[in-house]
Amino acid sequence: MAITQQLARIPAEYLASCRQSAGESPDGDPRWEPPPVDVLDLDWAPLVLERVCVLGLDDAHLNALRQALKGDTAIDLGFLNTHPHAISPFGPDPTALSIAQVTHASELLQQIDFPGLLTALPTDETNAAFLSGNGADKIVGSPRSYLLGHFNALREFYREASQRQLLIVLWWD
Repeated sequence: MAITQQLARIPAEYLASCRQSAGESPDGDPRWEPPPVDVLDLDWAPLVLERVCVLGLDDAHLNALRQALKGDTAIDLGFLNTHPHAISPFGPDPTALSIAQVTHASELLQQIDFPGLLTALPTDETNAAFLSGNGADKIVGSPRSYLLGHFNALREFYREASQRQLLIVLWWD
């Protein structure tokens, strides 16, 4: 079973409702089921995306990307990771970004010239995958296309979450 990174953009009220459901349910069921349209599966791209960005981003943009991919632990999500309803049974505990953090990350993600970062990789796809590291050599097809598609999906996901004033929950499943 592949472990992939998942993101969900949700209203704060939905998270509060899940927390309340977990507290009231005899088995701690938070009734966590965000709408599929508000869930993003980043596959295992986050590690490779970060590796490519380390090669050419300034600290502010790199930190924003890292936060967008790793979340923050300030919002307590322990109720989402309790057996038998754990949303992250194989990975680290879920994390989240507040609405303000989502907006900040979105603004900085919009400024990143990811195609420009990809030009810093060797032109040979095998060498580019090797330099990118973290399993990029196992990507079927072009690592550049794979990474660009996932970066664009991440950027758009954050842009819409920011516009809709939603927070983002991140987990590995």
